[in-house]
Amino acid sequence: MLKGISPLISPALLELLARMGHGDEIVLADAHFPGETFNHRVLRADGLRIPDLLEAILPLFELDQYVAHPLAMMAAVPGDQLDPAVEESYIKSIRKTNPGVAPIERVERFAFYERTRSAFAVVMTGETAKYGNIILKKGVTPV
Repeated sequence: MLKGISPLISPALLELLARMGHGDEIVLADAHFPGETFNHRVLRADGLRIPDLLEAILPLFELDQYVAHPLAMMAAVPGDQLDPAVEESYIKSIRKTNPGVAPIERVERFAFYERTRSAFAVVMTGETAKYGNIILKKGVTPV
C-alpha cells in the first residue's frame, strides 16, 4: 500500500492512469456495461461503486481543462428516465477535487459506445445504477 493513494486504487489501475496521456479518456463503467465488446483494454474493479472510485482517482488525475466537457455520461434511451441522484452522487464526488468542473455532457447511447472504442481503457465496476457509466478525459498535470 502506498501513502496518500486510496486503497481502492489497485496497482493495475495506478499503472493504467499513469500510462494515459493528455486527451486520453477512461470509461468508468457500470456492472452491466459491455466493456469487452467495445475496448480491448478492460480492467476489473468489481464491487467498487463509481462515486467512491471517482474520489480515489481524481486526486491523482487532472481533468482536461482545454475541452468544454471533460466528463460525459450516457443519455437515456427514448422512453427511459434518468435517475438524477446518480449524476448528483458523481458530481458530489468530483467536486471534492474539482470544485469548478464543467457540467457533465450527455452522450447518445451509440455515440457513447463509439467513444468507448477509442478510449484508453474501460474500468468495469460494481456500480449497479442504470446509466451509471462516466467518461473522464485526462488533462495536463499543472507544474
